[in-house]
Amino acid sequence: MPDLTISKVAKQFGIRASALRYYEQIGVLPATYRRGGQRLYDESAVRRLAIVQRARELGFTIKETQILFADFSCGPPISERWHSLCEAKLGDLEERIEQIHEMQGMLRRMMNCRCAAFDQCGEAILQGKRRRALAQLEASESSTPKKIGVR
Repeated sequence: MPDLTISKVAKQFGIRASALRYYEQIGVLPATYRRGGQRLYDESAVRRLAIVQRARELGFTIKETQILFADFSCGPPISERWHSLCEAKLGDLEERIEQIHEMQGMLRRMMNCRCAAFDQCGEAILQGKRRRALAQLEASESSTPKKIGVR
């Protein structure tokens, strides 16, 4: 029998009651039992909420989290869903790490700025962008095989 009120569950997980109502609305949590109009949660709902919280801690969006709880009658089990979601998230993180390394390099270069005026600084940035674009173009041209025509 459900006996945990929305406020007790919210407090247990450190979230607002409105988050619980939202999770119920979008199908992440099942519709709750109500007594006197008050939502009451059972241990199954609390366990599902533990999964939601772990997914959020791992950086999954609500939409991604919904995939875990989508219709099980025609879909893969939760372990397979976790696997595919984690694999995709790891790919996202690798891209972010790459972007962070690029940003760190840019910040280190910017620390060498000795410009006296905005125009001077802006011109240096534009020249750097032009040099990088030209280098990328040359690199892509050198890696593209040239076709030799027969006459």
